Amino acid sequence: MKKSFISASVATVLAAASFGALADGPSFYGRFDLMITNSQNSDTLQGDTAGVTKGDSGTYLENNFSWLGVKGSEKIADGVDIVYQGEWGFENTSNTGSSTVFNSRNTFFGFKTAAGTAVFGRKDTVFKNSEGGIDLFGNTNADMDRMLQAQSRVADGVFYYSPKIADVLTLNANYQFDDNNATTSAGDGSSQYALSATLGDKGFKAQNYYAAAAYNKGINGIDAYRVVGQVKLEQFKVGGLYQKSESVLNSNLDGSTYLVNVAYNLNGVNLKAEYIYDDSGFGSYFSNAAGLTYVTVDSNGDQVTKSTTMKANNATTRAISDVSVSNIIVGADYKVAKTTLLYGHYAHYEGDYKLAGSKIDLNDDNVVSVGVRYDF
Repeated sequence: MKKSFISASVATVLAAASFGALADGPSFYGRFDLMITNSQNSDTLQGDTAGVTKGDSGTYLENNFSWLGVKGSEKIADGVDIVYQGEWGFENTSNTGSSTVFNSRNTFFGFKTAAGTAVFGRKDTVFKNSEGGIDLFGNTNADMDRMLQAQSRVADGVFYYSPKIADVLTLNANYQFDDNNATTSAGDGSSQYALSATLGDKGFKAQNYYAAAAYNKGINGIDAYRVVGQVKLEQFKVGGLYQKSESVLNSNLDGSTYLVNVAYNLNGVNLKAEYIYDDSGFGSYFSNAAGLTYVTVDSNGDQVTKSTTMKANNATTRAISDVSVSNIIVGADYKVAKTTLLYGHYAHYEGDYKLAGSKIDLNDDNVVSVGVRYDF
């Protein structure tokens, strides 16, 4: 009896090992990312932070997009692999009730061949991904989306990524199906898609440089293009981004965003500084500080609907002009273990605009945050 049990156990282990040789996964992964923040006006805090009143100062516990996921791939024919991923964000700082604890993130299914990878479902647009590693304070209240738009995760789409051409160039695209047009574009049946080309390596392993050019059509209610560049010079990383944006809902609203930053590795401590200037007014800092909402998104960054204010193209939005907002951020992070990152930053936001010709100063926002991130 014991020998039979042992033999069956060994056979089970060998069968599992054989399957593992044929498939990469499924593998389980996740992230916990929490931050304590003191903000002067609460205009840049994460959307589901509990107890926030815009314009008020306070100290808050913020969840920086903690998530759980499963992913993998399996060969189904010579040169053809199935690829899949299911990822869900979870909220542990919100007071909005258990119904919003989980939300969908990058979740897709598709195929990988020598001609590239095509997947279907919900995913970050290739326009967003073109940022590479330029967003030094990404996923925090100092994310560059506080100053610009089209940092989108979209559902009901198809996404294509080319293989690396000559070990340096990739060409990428995503397209949203027509049923999304009523909520994310002008509602006139126009196509929504994004295109990008990247050069080099954003992780600076194969090359010590990264560059990208990208175009966004209609997604998040804007047409936009951007160029990105970043280079590693020994312990320094220096980068820049330029983006031109125009509303498809209100032709009166358009402008440019400029970003420059630098990071320096000092004995394992990553010191960072960044400056952004924007005159388009599409970022969440301007819309919150000015009391406007251009595109409604959920706590996960996914777009839900366009603003009725923008849809109506009313007198208020037509009268906005001469937007000028800027922020400067300094911070540092340090890996205490392979899985655990400690970080902190200070961010200052300020700006002004004209409404019907009269200049209005936005409330400055000074934000101090410290946090810990654990990946598994």
